[in-house]
Amino acid sequence: MTVAVPSDLRPVEVAYKTSLRVRALLFWLPLLIGSFITDRLLLAETGWGGLAPSLVVLFAFAGAVYAPGRVYRRLGYALDDRLLRVVRGWMFHTDTVVPFVKVQHIDVTRGPIDKLFDLASLVVHTAGTHNSVVTLPGLSPETATSIRDAIRAEIRADAE
Repeated sequence: MTVAVPSDLRPVEVAYKTSLRVRALLFWLPLLIGSFITDRLLLAETGWGGLAPSLVVLFAFAGAVYAPGRVYRRLGYALDDRLLRVVRGWMFHTDTVVPFVKVQHIDVTRGPIDKLFDLASLVVHTAGTHNSVVTLPGLSPETATSIRDAIRAEIRADAE
């Protein structure tokens, strides 16, 4: 059974999938090194030798090869003149609708991995406490900026 975001939503940039893979590899690398050290120092002489690194490699493979594709396929967004909709999740599905009248401020952020793959995240801060920060990762910097500017223009038009 293949479940993806609804067809009326726009996908994020394909490079986001690669950036997720790099993030996963950076997460799993210290764990892999630690498992090799633990295996060498504590488990090599037992019947459990080689098990820890093998398990870490298995989980790292799943986390770096399989999971990013699933995350990417289930992340999408829609923008109209009154709201932003962000849909994500393959284990826990989240469909967030942000009315522009609730927006407090908007950020476009880029970390080192984002810059490496020419990506940006749109961060929308809303009034309230529950889900008051909505993040849409995996956009091109131009797209993130244009969405930010469109929301800002709509907020200004509503204020006048």
